[in-house]
Amino acid sequence: MTSQSAATLRSRYVEQAASDLEENRRRQQELTERITALKQEESLLADILNLAEQYEGFADASRLPEQLQDEPVVAKAKKATAGTTTRRSTAAGSTAADTSAKAGAKGKSRQPLLGDLLADMLGTSDEPRLAKELRDELLEKFPDRNPTPQVVRNTLESLVAKGRIQRHKQQRSVMYTLVK
Repeated sequence: MTSQSAATLRSRYVEQAASDLEENRRRQQELTERITALKQEESLLADILNLAEQYEGFADASRLPEQLQDEPVVAKAKKATAGTTTRRSTAAGSTAADTSAKAGAKGKSRQPLLGDLLADMLGTSDEPRLAKELRDELLEKFPDRNPTPQVVRNTLESLVAKGRIQRHKQQRSVMYTLVK
């Protein structure tokens, strides 16, 4: 091997090592950012679990405790998460929990839960019904509500899991009836 070919080979190795090192640094930065985002999500989910555990003892999960007349919804939400917000970063601090509290503070009237509406509609019929039929009827009766077909199917499946309704499969169609 000549000294010139050895120098060329050495320079290729140096270039490859530098390129690999740069790629490793870029990948480490990406992973560091992803870990930070996952830690924020974990913190938010822990807060949500804590809130859910507080309301777990209620017989009817659709009825949450009534708000005090002189206490706004946002203040209650802040009180409930007061101990856990310190470990959150500012990016995660104004996420889903704050957004839902603000939405509730706008004075939106309480609507029946989608699951309750769907169960009521199934109760009026003796025959199994398709999710599409139920959604169409829901849109007719409640024009202010516009759940996507997927939301209706997910809600129906959650009612099946709770034992409130039954699922019937006929060929490729899935139909639902109320448990009596």
